[in-house]
Amino acid sequence: MGISDEDAELEMIRRRKLADLQTQQVQEENIARQQEHLEEQRMIVLRRILTKEAMERLGNLSLAYPEVTENIKNQLLMLYQSGRIQREIDDDTLKKLLQQVQPRSKEIKITRK
Repeated sequence: MGISDEDAELEMIRRRKLADLQTQQVQEENIARQQEHLEEQRMIVLRRILTKEAMERLGNLSLAYPEVTENIKNQLLMLYQSGRIQREIDDDTLKKLLQQVQPRSKEIKITRK
């Protein structure tokens, strides 16, 4: 009857693994929900401190340069939290900020002989 003991042990191992996987899935879902909530809160603050045109520019920029956009968003949020943003940031001000953050590209000229 050693086979039935092995079967019972295998079944117990399967149940334990299934329970572990379910726990891991619940934890991952909780983390995803928390991240969504944080992103929603960030967007609420950004809508509060940026004009409509500036928000549109930031949205367009995020399609081409997501890492630069994330950097700008983080900087804006830090400035807001520290109380250094006194008024709404318009499109022109955002452009100036983007020019300061954007790395200077070297111009390459190719001449043919």
